[in-house]
Amino acid sequence: MRELGLANTKKRYELFSTLELQSVAMIEAELLKQARNYFELNGFTEVITPHITRATGSCENMMTVFTLNYFEQMGYLAQTGQLYLESMVPSLGKVFCIGPSFRAEPDADERHLTEFTLMEIELPCNLDELIVHIEKLLCHMIKGVLQNKQKELEILHVNQERLRSVKRPFNRITYTEAVEILSDQGVKWGDDLKSRHEKFLAEYFGNKPLFITHFPEEIKFFNMKTNEDNPRVVNSTDLILPGVGEAVGAAEREYEYEKILEKLKKSRMLKQLEEIDGSINDFDWYLDFYKKFGGQPHAGFGMGMTRVNQFVFGFNDIRTCTVFPLNRESLI
Repeated sequence: MRELGLANTKKRYELFSTLELQSVAMIEAELLKQARNYFELNGFTEVITPHITRATGSCENMMTVFTLNYFEQMGYLAQTGQLYLESMVPSLGKVFCIGPSFRAEPDADERHLTEFTLMEIELPCNLDELIVHIEKLLCHMIKGVLQNKQKELEILHVNQERLRSVKRPFNRITYTEAVEILSDQGVKWGDDLKSRHEKFLAEYFGNKPLFITHFPEEIKFFNMKTNEDNPRVVNSTDLILPGVGEAVGAAEREYEYEKILEKLKKSRMLKQLEEIDGSINDFDWYLDFYKKFGGQPHAGFGMGMTRVNQFVFGFNDIRTCTVFPLNRESLI
């Protein structure tokens, strides 16, 4: 990973005419174009999900939501469209959305942004089938950039051989195996892996994309499906990209009303929501959907596009990997 000459966020807005920033924009656009092409070829329907939501548009950490007064109701800037997509699976089958995800990240650093593009899918499948989709999608996106944005890759001095080496199947280990590898770093079973652990594991497995599967239930989103053979873990996976860390979070979903309700009531997410004066009523429409109509086996993922950009570019700082990076220091 390396630095880009225009990495200083405060000065980059003076540099819109530079070939480097133009190239960042064009490659970012090409990656999204190729993603939509993959979805079209594979029969997905794009769903426009809301950007102002109830808690159903938030991730498991409610402490990172932006709250707002929405006509005298508590609202949030959306972090995910997942639950909205889930409600469309029974009628549409394969669905996806692409939109902004807002995170109230406390620090301005080289790894986090307060707004980034999140690409999500939901479809009737199991975890293994979902992993194949992730692999194929990422390879399709990278192949398109290599074919169509040669000049821009050269301007940014991107190592194209590194990108050509990205081939499926990707490496895969379980969370338990990851903890064993990281035990000498003080990591214990049940710990949430930090970015330094993710980068170490990617290097350990030859600087190739790496899936880590079957995380402990208590550190993941409330509706991830419990593994039938080991109820301590859920059928989930994170995709770790070398030099970047986690770029994709994915899982099978619970689809039976009673299980969803039970898991939500016990979740860390609900406890945090109550601390900011929310309640389980924020999930009324989602719970009512499963209670009235039922569900079906399905799975999905969220892919942080700026981290995919970062992997393609090979840059150290995520703030150099999109045209308008936003963190707590860069409101424009």
